[in-house]
Amino acid sequence: MRTLKRALVLAAFALPVVSIAAIDETLRIRETIEINAPADKVWAHAGNFADMSWHPAVAKTTLSSGTANAAGAQRVLVLKDGGTIHETLTEFDDANHVLKYTITESVLPLREYDSTLQVQAVGEGKTKVTWKSMFKRKDPAHEPKAGEDDKTARDTVTSIYQSGLQNLKALSEK
Repeated sequence: MRTLKRALVLAAFALPVVSIAAIDETLRIRETIEINAPADKVWAHAGNFADMSWHPAVAKTTLSSGTANAAGAQRVLVLKDGGTIHETLTEFDDANHVLKYTITESVLPLREYDSTLQVQAVGEGKTKVTWKSMFKRKDPAHEPKAGEDDKTARDTVTSIYQSGLQNLKALSEK
């Protein structure tokens, strides 16, 4: 009886920890596109941290700190709807066409966002671009506010990636 009581008490204390961990889930998005253009041409559009004009939602990119393609550089994206996104470059590998960054402040319904954009040659005149990220929804509460839930965060990032990759394809295949 004493063992059962002890197990129940331990279970009662462990339950809140398990349920809290499940609330604040890390979300992952990965989008890929094949582009009929050489990797260097695609990278010329997408591989400059100080210029995100290839994305149709971005009206302006401003480098606010640091050197364009050096880790630690910071940029502000002004979106066509007037919102802003502040990002920091965490890694830049020109030779392997890899750019990694984090969002530090944003109108997007997310937080703790880390992303990688990679451009890879996959054959003669063909390129695969992969854009992936890990993040958490903006509102960590058990019952998130409308528009700050997991589904909204996933759908928003997926839409951003798909529209950006489609436009990158169109620009690169000209």
